[in-house]
Amino acid sequence: MSVLSPVIAIVMTLILGAVLFTALGVNPAQALYVYFVEPVTQLWSLEELVVKAAPLALIAIGLALCYRANVWNIGAEGQFTAGAIFGSAIPILLPDWDSWMVLPLMLILGVIGGMLYAAIPAILKNRFGANEILTSLMLSYIALLVLDWLVRGPWRDPGSFNFPQSVTFSDAATLPLLVSDGRLHVGVLFAVLAALIAAIRLSFSVQGFAIEVAGNAPRAARFSGFSQKRITLSVFLISGGLAGLAGICEVSGVLNQLRPEISPGYGFAAIIVAFLGRLNPLAILLAALLLALSYIGGEGAQAELAVSSTVTRLFQGFLLLMILGCDTLIAYKIRLVTSRSHASGEAARG
Repeated sequence: MSVLSPVIAIVMTLILGAVLFTALGVNPAQALYVYFVEPVTQLWSLEELVVKAAPLALIAIGLALCYRANVWNIGAEGQFTAGAIFGSAIPILLPDWDSWMVLPLMLILGVIGGMLYAAIPAILKNRFGANEILTSLMLSYIALLVLDWLVRGPWRDPGSFNFPQSVTFSDAATLPLLVSDGRLHVGVLFAVLAALIAAIRLSFSVQGFAIEVAGNAPRAARFSGFSQKRITLSVFLISGGLAGLAGICEVSGVLNQLRPEISPGYGFAAIIVAFLGRLNPLAILLAALLLALSYIGGEGAQAELAVSSTVTRLFQGFLLLMILGCDTLIAYKIRLVTSRSHASGEAARG
């Protein structure tokens, strides 16, 4: 049932989607076809599908490590944004620097930015016992506001006619394309490489074993000499670094400049990807493609069926709800307890 859980969740999401489209006055069969079938029948959509899946996979792999360790990083959107800001500092502040070193430094700064931002909730949890769910989530909105201030203020392109955007990145600051005529960039390879490394580390390293033990049996982890604080900090740093890498890859490989909205919610959607992939790095690659399909299908539905863009987020919310519901019903059994059975149970215990 644990293996079938994602399949059941997807089927239930499609059923709820059909009900939603019917309520909106749209033919559900046509809407689901436009949403989930039509994009995979067109070559350009397949390329766009992979481009959108790459940041989702990178972020979700880092989140999966956190969740396996029973550490709840909900602030990947902020770490994604921090990585984009840090990595973009070079082409924005030094626009005339045209060297082969620019792009590697941008990627390194993107990773560092994400790690530094992820370290904040980890340190607050380790030092003061602060809830990492709240701190990481609130920090996301701070990062988004900082980005908005930068592109409207000190980092705004003087020639942008007051539009909130930075200068366009030079060729030296742009990720190379895997296909000459398209948008498929080398950032896609980073997602595949991260999945392979994470899968190997989880299966064959002491750190992977420590993460599993800390998540499944915290007391056993303490008796084994594994430090919960060290594990919390390490998984946050890895998760933040991957999110930051996804942020700078998105800016450098797709947008080629900073804008107030550089993400359609990748950091939050990646939570769904992580659970849909059962916290398995390799399965996350497939789950990322499915969530990316919801973005592309949503754009097609807006154009062809005149439905709101919020339908995409509704679908993602339905999917997360179904996944969590299926997992809950696998782990727990529902029993209807009447007042009579409750009274007899109390008498038996007495």
